[in-house]
Amino acid sequence: MREVTLRIRHHGEPESDISADYPAITIRSVSSMTGSAAERKRIIEITGPEASIAGFLDEFEAAEPVLDVDALTPLDVPRVLVAVTIDSYQWDSISQRLTDLGVHYRTGATIAAGWERWTLYLDDADDLNEIVESLERAGNETDLVRNVELGTVAEQEQLEFSRVVHELTGRQREVLGTAIDLGYYRPKKETSIEDIADTVGIASTTAWEHLARAERKVMEEVGKHVNSNGV
Repeated sequence: MREVTLRIRHHGEPESDISADYPAITIRSVSSMTGSAAERKRIIEITGPEASIAGFLDEFEAAEPVLDVDALTPLDVPRVLVAVTIDSYQWDSISQRLTDLGVHYRTGATIAAGWERWTLYLDDADDLNEIVESLERAGNETDLVRNVELGTVAEQEQLEFSRVVHELTGRQREVLGTAIDLGYYRPKKETSIEDIADTVGIASTTAWEHLARAERKVMEEVGKHVNSNGV
């Protein structure tokens, strides 16, 4: 079995289109769909600055396929949970397209800066080119991010690690990757936050914020793995 990650620019779908205007937020589905055939409801998680979250929700609620938006948590916290009700007849669902193609995929796709990130699990009978062409015929853009063979021994660890990486925003991945490349985590630190900020092209305080959030997400996942294995 192969693990394939695709970035999909889902044109015409409100979460994708509107989030392109709010690149500081990340959206993730945290529940399955419930409800009737016409009205479907699910819970999404939004992380990012308060002003960006509020702006996104205002525009999202006004989108035609969206019937209701109900914040389940205050908007002034880093992790906001929102119940969203949609008209499924007007909603072009990537998950439904993948299901129709008979493709196994990971639930909880993330969306950042207009791009949805989907992880698929393909066996020998699945044709990746056919899957991509089907998505693009519907007017979407696709980028291949990852295509690896899953080993039987390390499969679960690969799945968990790839999940936490995918939960980072694009900027968080960029800042963390730059920090690693520049030697920020080596025993004798070879770079500073200012160096990282200059390389990425952002303010040093902004670089520090992105790096701190990325480190927290990664270390929380590492902690779960270490504790579960009794190390």
